[in-house]
Amino acid sequence: MSVTAPAGFTASGITAGIKDSGKPDLALVVNTGPEFVAAAVTTPNRFCAAPVYLTREVAEGGRAKAVVLNSGGANACTGERGMDDAYAMAEQTAAQVGCEPGEVMVCSTGLIGAFLLMDIVTAGIAQAAYALSDSGGEDAAVAIMTTDTVPKTAQVSTAGFTVGGMSKGAGMLNPAMATMLAVITTDAAVSVEVAQRALQAGVAVSFNRMDSDGCQSTNDTVILLANGASGVSASEADLTAAVTEVCTSLTKQMLADAEGASHTIAVTVSGAASEAAAEAAARTVTSSNLFKAAIFGGDPNWGRILSALGTLPEDECPYDREAVSVAMNGTPIFAGGAPQDGASSVDLSAHDVTVDIDLAAGEACVTVWTNDLTHDYVEENSAYST
Repeated sequence: MSVTAPAGFTASGITAGIKDSGKPDLALVVNTGPEFVAAAVTTPNRFCAAPVYLTREVAEGGRAKAVVLNSGGANACTGERGMDDAYAMAEQTAAQVGCEPGEVMVCSTGLIGAFLLMDIVTAGIAQAAYALSDSGGEDAAVAIMTTDTVPKTAQVSTAGFTVGGMSKGAGMLNPAMATMLAVITTDAAVSVEVAQRALQAGVAVSFNRMDSDGCQSTNDTVILLANGASGVSASEADLTAAVTEVCTSLTKQMLADAEGASHTIAVTVSGAASEAAAEAAARTVTSSNLFKAAIFGGDPNWGRILSALGTLPEDECPYDREAVSVAMNGTPIFAGGAPQDGASSVDLSAHDVTVDIDLAAGEACVTVWTNDLTHDYVEENSAYST
């Protein structure tokens, strides 16, 4: 059910003709009320796309009735024309679903620097509005895909309300925000302030702890819409927990579908002096191409983990190297400053790989997810625009 799992939401996904492939490429998500709370988290990339600017403006007001999303063109680095096109998408959507243009959020994904063919987009929005239904969430999830091979959806029901979500992303996954788009919906009754805090908290420990390829997108956007249709006023704790669960599920689905990936890798750093130190240590490992290539080759080259950890300045991540211990897939590989028995024979044939690092310097613990670096990733991204 995806974004239409909660009461009071309709969605659609159609083929407008934006993509040369003829695959679905335009989606709508509409909140039918009774409330119209909206929150968003967007990419910090300084070359962010025109739709990101527009969505930020709407999010500042805390109110939205619809989200229009297209794949097949990022509308990024497109100047004034790109901004005009983003606003035109909002205006056409508003006219079709019966709201104000300032109540429409816009998301785009695809090739950077290409202009959208607005006659196709405009006609597609009308077609998508006609196709709206309370079972259209799955179609919407398909329509936002680019290099994804499968749609990503999730839902959680708890404490009398439901949270649903969809996302796309298979490359350029390195958040501070991960190219990804996500729409989360809930029929809980919450304030704008609670919705924004819950979304930021969920994103911080899910999408923002995913590092597939070290490349940050210009278009990353995560939107939360809430309408109160369940009649349940959710506590901030309950909403945050449900949103986090949906975001985490979508994160793992994106990594499992990452371009060319054959392994999903969870790097957990515990015993850190602070959460920031733990995250820095984990990201140092997940961003190492040498480490990722070793996992692809089934090579338990644990020296690449330690060499990455060793690059962290002491003031950023304090630890005593003699106290650090490391395990891969549950097998101890390093402790007390020396390799452990079996360190060179860890089995990496399974899709899921775990790396557990204990810094023995505090109580903080963080997990960052990544994937391996494969021949297929290089092949796909060497010809993405051609």
